[in-house]
Amino acid sequence: MRQAQLAELQVGRLGLGAMGMSVAYAVGGFDDAESIRTIHRAIDLGVTLIDTAEVYGPYVNEELVARALPGRRDQVVLATKFGLISHTGRDGLDSSPASIRVAVDGSLKRLATDHIDLYYQHRLDRGTPIEDTVGALAELVAAGKIRHIGLSEVGVDTIRRAHAVHPITAVQSEYSLWTRDQEDEILPLLRELGIGFVAYSPLGRGFLTGSIRSTAELPDSDYRKSNPRFFDENFQHNLDSADQLRAISTEIGATAAQVALAWLLAKGPDIVPIPGTKRVAHLEENIGADSVELTADQLARLDRLTPAVGGHHAEAQMAWIDR
Repeated sequence: MRQAQLAELQVGRLGLGAMGMSVAYAVGGFDDAESIRTIHRAIDLGVTLIDTAEVYGPYVNEELVARALPGRRDQVVLATKFGLISHTGRDGLDSSPASIRVAVDGSLKRLATDHIDLYYQHRLDRGTPIEDTVGALAELVAAGKIRHIGLSEVGVDTIRRAHAVHPITAVQSEYSLWTRDQEDEILPLLRELGIGFVAYSPLGRGFLTGSIRSTAELPDSDYRKSNPRFFDENFQHNLDSADQLRAISTEIGATAAQVALAWLLAKGPDIVPIPGTKRVAHLEENIGADSVELTADQLARLDRLTPAVGGHHAEAQMAWIDR
């Protein structure tokens, strides 16, 4: 696999999101053995960045990832996140230094490692100055518990303030053919500062694969049932965009998932999509995007696809996004 650059951190240019192995996407249930096989196969195919978080489960997703890594820990860049769980008894988001110090030790134990390669603040805690949060993370870097600092779903002011305290290696946010709002301000700022970008939900939570034709296919426990882009009033419009993508991908001779990922990869060597999957077959399909080369005309046609209608997340979760 070709490589990408997140500041000074080099990774395979396609990563693996592990969240769906334990939570959120209920279709087909959860199978830890298949998930571990998927992680092993990802490493075999050149994936190095593996993404989890303490809140996934909570906690069980970190433990699952750890079960896949004995003998292979040095082959991966391990990323996890803190801040959606308070370890100080506060209500709501908590990125206070006291909570971070508890969170990192818990993640290190669950991940069965002595260091975390990339440690993200999961969402901005407006009750704690970002300078205090990044200052605590800088202490963890000095202590060797973490190697690099990341932020997730933050705006330009927060990024600048954080980076002034300690270099930020990566910002993670949603970005796909469906979700383009990173292009106006965030990506130009990251390139100005030399910060990499990690794109979560690069396949629109599976919608862009073309495999979801009706919300009736989703179990009631599936996270997407609460996502506005899957609501009836938005679904058909968004399905039309997915169908346009599928038509273009047929012309190219690749799957819709591969073309959607190849479009992201073409946006620059500092962008790393982390498509999530819990099955080897889907992983292998996604990795095929590494060999898809899009022409300027194909990229322009993909750029013209209509972004999704509906919010990224349910209203309560949107309140956590810093813009």
